[in-house]
Amino acid sequence: KDHKYKSPITKKIVLFLDEIGIKVEFRKVWGKTIIPGIKIIDGVLTVDESKLTYPGDLLHEAGHLAVMPKERREACGPNAGTNGGEEMGAIAWSYAAILHLEMEPEIVFHSGGYRGASDSIIENFSHGRYFGVPFLQWKGLSAEEKNAKEMGLEVFPKMSKWLSD
Repeated sequence: KDHKYKSPITKKIVLFLDEIGIKVEFRKVWGKTIIPGIKIIDGVLTVDESKLTYPGDLLHEAGHLAVMPKERREACGPNAGTNGGEEMGAIAWSYAAILHLEMEPEIVFHSGGYRGASDSIIENFSHGRYFGVPFLQWKGLSAEEKNAKEMGLEVFPKMSKWLSD
């Protein structure tokens, strides 16, 4: 944990990920990556901070890992985002995480990602129009308001737990 962070945002995110059990390692990342500066290797977010364009991308990639079953998470390689349900769950998870960290949603939902839909995601989520929450509910991480009490789960965007079993 002696890493010299280039950004206080990166530091805050990495400390949170460490706390919830998602491993992050800092080292040079070679070759093409799906997200600049981040490569998932055996379930570890490998980060080359010199190539990291948007620190919030760490939360989105962590969201992919968080919603996967433990065995898949621990073996996950560079392409974590092939399942549509998991993608929506990862977006909802990263929104909950950025609020938990008391940071602006624009840190995750920046102009350089989400195929130009970042503003729309922020607009909808900030007004309680969520997607991906049924997936989080199915995984036992959080719940829609109408089901939370019966299921014994927190109402989204609060989380009952951060990692899928």
